[in-house]
Formats: sequence, structure tokens, C-alpha cells
Amino acid sequence: MEQEGLFGAAPAATTTGGSLAGADESYAGQPLAVRMRPRALDEVVGQDHLLGPGTPLRRLVEEDHPMALVLWGPPGTGKTTLAYVVSRATQRTFVELSAVTAGVKDVREVMERARRELVRTGTGTVLFVDEVHRFSKTQQDALLPGVENRWVSLVAATTENPFFALISPLLSRSLLLTLEPLGQEGIEEVFDRALTDERGLGGTVKIDDDAREHLVRLSGGDARRALTYLEAAAGAATGSDDATITLQVAEQAVDRAAVRYDRDGDQHYDVASALIKSIRGSDADAGLHYLARMAEAGEDPRFLARRLVILASEDIGLADPSALQTAVAAAQAVQLIGWPEAQITLAHAVIALALAPKSNSVVKAIGAASSDVRAGLAGAVPPHLRDAHYSGSKKIGHGTSYSYAHDDPRGVVEQQYAPDSVADKQYYEPGTRGAERDYAERYTRLRTIIRGE
Repeated sequence: MEQEGLFGAAPAATTTGGSLAGADESYAGQPLAVRMRPRALDEVVGQDHLLGPGTPLRRLVEEDHPMALVLWGPPGTGKTTLAYVVSRATQRTFVELSAVTAGVKDVREVMERARRELVRTGTGTVLFVDEVHRFSKTQQDALLPGVENRWVSLVAATTENPFFALISPLLSRSLLLTLEPLGQEGIEEVFDRALTDERGLGGTVKIDDDAREHLVRLSGGDARRALTYLEAAAGAATGSDDATITLQVAEQAVDRAAVRYDRDGDQHYDVASALIKSIRGSDADAGLHYLARMAEAGEDPRFLARRLVILASEDIGLADPSALQTAVAAAQAVQLIGWPEAQITLAHAVIALALAPKSNSVVKAIGAASSDVRAGLAGAVPPHLRDAHYSGSKKIGHGTSYSYAHDDPRGVVEQQYAPDSVADKQYYEPGTRGAERDYAERYTRLRTIIRGE
């Protein structure tokens, strides 16, 4: 199972004794991404929202407090790296478990060893659990005694939403930290270090600007991937006279043609804009062209998926309510199956969204409602709609005259729901295309009953 970190893959072996003091002593045979892994918090690129002065993580590390951390983020953002840095900075024993292979027995053995070590020598243990979302409820329960009794400082990494993937007792005892993909500047900083640092390439190769831009773009915010590409390109360049990574060398090294975007990013945004406008304009073929163009240029598929999800509500909306389901399913599939197979799923979504009937009534409706709120039209909630579940609520008139819609055979009653300040407003203007024709009729009928018109 591939373990990941901000600058590379973690060793497969579990370190069961001592800190990481000697882990960096020899780089022979190690991938560039491993050699360039940060050794201290200040060497970590990106994640400033987690590592800046006074942040909870920095305080925990600098003050050497026991901790329980859940690190949530996509691959290559630094989850494994932060676990190593925490262990190194606090001089604790580092133990690594993979949720793919470890069972309840393994977890309990680690906890018992950590407890004995703490009692015998006073040395704490950092337990790093990669892919913790793969642990069953029973396996996650086995982590709780060590966390509660502070036998270990738990660092659990996951690419899945922890609110769904982790049990509540474990999540409630942990500090949840969300890691973000590195931006272009972050990836470029990673490149600069790797090119010049003695742990990396030590200035033995040069790189042309267009080749650098190509590799940065292909990385998709994943530092490990960026260094893997750079190492492959550097290896290909060492056979040339001047050891320079050219665009051709970079393309051959990562087997991906460069569909050029200009350095300032205008082409990137132009092509993304053209993709959305082609789908909005119902031209499936143009949409597929721009999708392929961005995919071949190494665009992050998650970026493409997010754009399609936004478009589904913004430009199709209630004209075809299934469009949003299609776009969300495509985005989930991108996360599930990855590239290059996800390109087929995105093409599926592009065609479906391009052929769907179009309506922008939803975006206009929320825009109009937000405009009134910003203008100060946010009156008090009508008394009959206020919470009436606490003692004494009825004495102040809360909920006393509320009409329960299910008591009416029609399932709807005449009643004021909006504050007085916007009681007569109509934000939603139904369109006339696709399924929204039916919504228009239903909206008019319900509004007539509710407002007694």
C-alpha cells in the first residue's frame, strides 16, 4: 500500500523504537520524493492555515503536548509528512500502522508497547495510522484506550470525509485538520528545493521554463507526484550534453503531451470558460473538445468535476433535476477510480449536461433573495414558526398558532412563512423548459394556497 506525504512516500516498514533522528542519515536508493521530505515544521510547504504561528498544531508540537490528530486531505498534501515531523520535533517513538493490513490485534499490541514504554522510560509514542477510514468500527474502537489514556499521540490520515468514515468517539477526541492541495507557487517552491538541495538533485540538472510549467501543471497540487515527475525528467536529461530538462524531455519522461497554456494562466481559464459555455450552449462536441484539451494538458480532474457540478445547478437547475445527480456522481467517480478512466466518466457528464434542457431560474432566485438580505430585509421570524420545544415557549406565543400542513388533506395550508419584510416577495420565477414546466404549475398552485391569493 502506498504511504504518502508532502514530499514523498513513507517507508513501508514500521518504526517501533526510537525517534526519527536517524531516518534521514542515508538517502542511497531512495526516491527524490522521500529524500526531500521536510524534517521540521518550518520546512513544510503550504498548509499555512495549519502551521502558522499560534495555530493549534504548532502549539501542540512546540509545547510537546500529547495529541490526537485526524489529517484529512487528498494524496500528496502532507499527511504522512506531518506525522513524521511531529514525531521528530517531539522526540517520541514513531510507530506506523496501515489500516489496509493491520487488525485489532496489531492495534492492541502497539497500545500495550506504548504504555509500557511510557511507564518505563517516560518516552511517548506517535502512532500514525494511514488510511484510517479503512478501519472497521471495532478496529477504531481499539484506538480509544490509547488516546484517552494518552499512551500514544495518534495521527490518523484519511482521504475520506471523517464525519462519515470515523466513529464519533474517536472524532470527538481528535483535532481535525484539513489539508489542501498545493497551489502553483507551492509546487514551484518544492521544485526549487529539489533542484538545488543536496538531498535532492543538488544543482546537477537545469530545467527550461516551459518544461517547468508543464510539470507543475501535471502535478495537480500533489507534491509527491510533482517530485516523481521531476525525478523522471531529470533522469532522462542526464544523458544530454548540458543536463537540461526541456519540454520535449519532460513530455517523454511523463508520457503526456503538453497542450500549452500560457504562463500567466489565461489559457487555462479561457479553456475552462469555453468548456462551461459550450455545455451551457448545448454543444456536446465542443464540450468534449475542451474536456479532452484540458485532460491532455494534465488538468486536475477534480477541478473539471467541480466545474460540472456548479454548472448543473447554475445552467440546468430544475429544467432537469437529474443533471445535478449526474454531475455529483461523476465527481464521486473521479475520486473513486482516478485517472485516466475518470476521463470517460467526465465525458459522460459533459454530454448529458450539454443535451439537458437549460434554466437559470435557480441562480436568479438565490441571487434575488441574497440581494434582499444584504439590503437589510431580514425581519423577525413569525412567532408561530419559532421553536416551541422548550419549557415556557408557549407563554411567549412561540408556535401557538402554527398550522401543521399534514393535517390538511391537501398537505398544504394557508400560512405566513416569510418575515413581514419580504412576505410579498417572489424570488423563484419558473422557467418553461423541460421538467420545469411541471414545477411552474405546481409552484403557482401551492403559492395560491399558502398566501390565500
